[in-house]
Amino acid sequence: MYFIVDTNVPIVANRKTPQASLQCILVCVKKLQEIMTQQQHILVLDNKWLIITEYKYKLSPTGQPGVGDAFLKWVLTNQNNLSRCQLVEITPTEEKNFKEFPEDESLSGFDLSDRKFVAVALVHPEHPPILNASDSDWSHFEAALAAYGVRVEFICPELMPAKVEPPRNKKN
Repeated sequence: MYFIVDTNVPIVANRKTPQASLQCILVCVKKLQEIMTQQQHILVLDNKWLIITEYKYKLSPTGQPGVGDAFLKWVLTNQNNLSRCQLVEITPTEEKNFKEFPEDESLSGFDLSDRKFVAVALVHPEHPPILNASDSDWSHFEAALAAYGVRVEFICPELMPAKVEPPRNKKN
């Protein structure tokens, strides 16, 4: 099974998200431990190190003190191990976007910093799900992303708002 992990999942596992319940934290910890320990789980990353760089900015590469930090250390150790991680090529543009990201008005307000995850999902032949714990933006664009075959797995659904219209032209 292939997975893409939004940075909010290891942040929640590190107990750094105040709105996350203990149940949500435990689900994030379990998901990350499954990815790190189960041979059939493969993490998908980009070849430009954009996802890893974001992880490094928000997590500790020493692997301490939280499970999210241990996940980053595991990623850094296994990024070139094809049986545990796969790197796909994505193409950044000058507009902080990606050639692989759909040019669609319904996605125009999608967070620029999360577009790398979508680009990775679209490039990988299995179109792996993107794991999300606490970022409500993903829920606003779930249907528009699904139209392109992008699946978001909401592992803490209680943190997602009721279905609303997506915001327009969000700039980051």
